[in-house]
Amino acid sequence: MSKLFYKSYEVELKHNPKLKNTYIGVRANKKIVVKTSNSSHSYILSILELRDSWIEKQFQKQQTHISLEVNLEDELLLFSQRYSIDSQEATLLREKLNKLRVNSKKNILKSYDEFYKIVAKTYLSQRAEYYSSLMGLSYNEIKYRKMRSRWGSCSSKKIITFNTELIKVDKTLIDYVVVHELAHLKHMNHSKDFHSLVAIYLPESKQLRNSLKKISLRS
Repeated sequence: MSKLFYKSYEVELKHNPKLKNTYIGVRANKKIVVKTSNSSHSYILSILELRDSWIEKQFQKQQTHISLEVNLEDELLLFSQRYSIDSQEATLLREKLNKLRVNSKKNILKSYDEFYKIVAKTYLSQRAEYYSSLMGLSYNEIKYRKMRSRWGSCSSKKIITFNTELIKVDKTLIDYVVVHELAHLKHMNHSKDFHSLVAIYLPESKQLRNSLKKISLRS
């Protein structure tokens, strides 16, 4: 893996001889990731120039997005509110951080993820139970895991999976995701009937959906 610069952007190269195509991804902090079988820097720069308008568009989108990142060991993001690491809300997280034998960034992030998963299991299960009863829909199982591109999912086996990062956003947005996934128990698509069902329980579902789109999951 090597690096170069394109305009003011840092470019991270991931060379893989087995790749048949070149893939470009845009990350936070003005970083571009390029996966390709061609290790030539001149080739990479030529590809980036061809995709320049697309790259600029992606970075412009990022500027309108809300980040879920926090200052590690200094603060906690919970239900769209930022708390000091010394606050009561961060008690469990502090305990996990204090138990770390090696205070590395990887271990710190793991402690944060474990904390969010614990909170997610408690809060999201309660909201799912509330709305499933209200909607007259039942699921077989709820799973919780950190995901980079989805807030939730619902399988044909009636297994709902929630992204533990949900605990960082406003409670009204959490309810939207809960109702959204429960609605998939009846409509395994995004048809008009599906959206109508969601709107019955959340009349402002369209606005909530648009608000979620402005939150950046990928760091």
